[in-house]
Amino acid sequence: MRVIRHLARVGSRLPRVVLTLGNFDGVHRGHQAILARAVAEARSRGGQTVALTFHPHPVTVLAAERAPGMIQSLHDRLATLRHLGVDVTVVQRFTREFAAHDPDAFITRFILPSLDLAHVIVGYNVTFGRNRAGTAETLRALGARYGFGVDAVGPVAEGDAAVSSSGVRRAIVAGDVAAARLLLGRPYDLRGRVVTGEQRGRTLGFPTANLHVGRRLVLPADGVYAVYARAGGAPMPAVLNVGVRPTFGELRRTIEAHVLDWQGDLYGRWLELEFVAHLRGERRFSGPDELRRAIADDVVRARAALAASPPASP
Repeated sequence: MRVIRHLARVGSRLPRVVLTLGNFDGVHRGHQAILARAVAEARSRGGQTVALTFHPHPVTVLAAERAPGMIQSLHDRLATLRHLGVDVTVVQRFTREFAAHDPDAFITRFILPSLDLAHVIVGYNVTFGRNRAGTAETLRALGARYGFGVDAVGPVAEGDAAVSSSGVRRAIVAGDVAAARLLLGRPYDLRGRVVTGEQRGRTLGFPTANLHVGRRLVLPADGVYAVYARAGGAPMPAVLNVGVRPTFGELRRTIEAHVLDWQGDLYGRWLELEFVAHLRGERRFSGPDELRRAIADDVVRARAALAASPPASP
């Protein structure tokens, strides 16, 4: 997949484009339905699928106090789009100046000079342009004027609610990784670089890899999880603790993975965690001995949960 930073840098006008656009945060099942339709349309036309996404998240620019935590980093979002068959992704830097253009200007000044639009596939609730005035109906009217077709996809439902990024975030924040998996259509995962920690786990007999993750990412509820850990190779069973380690009176939130049946140095490496089950909430124990016994119990329960749920394909 080709990645282009900003529409202005596309260069030669891309031919036979089937375009889809959105934030695609998490690339959940609703997004996947849109992208699958766009990829199929492009293949049928002998064209290429172009996904236009925005960075940073528009709310971060327009109302920072209401900005949501992101489900995926930009790197991971692009990897998921590539996996789903997108040919080109344009990452448009979102600024107040960009947001000020009305829907017609968005199409005529930003899209058409760079993309030879054959068709546009969007979500049923898409909005674009100044004050989010553009909708799927707006796009259809613009398509009739400028010569491209438009289809709207969705919603995709889970139970009695439409699948959405906000729904995925709620599940993650609640620690409900099973619900997050249903909405995402794949396991919820989190990726970070292993950094030096306090090494308390080592003193307890359960050494951990301490992860540093992007500061804008939404994080799961404090507690203990059964996860698979990948450091560029095969998935490894692990127990993950998210929280402030109240037994030691600490306040800084950490993300620490104890990789089972494995010895080695992970410092400085990227570790991807695939969440399988929430085992318990974070608790304050009377001291190291009680905590050690609790961790040993966590390991037993994690092994059982992981044995019942094989890792997803990378």
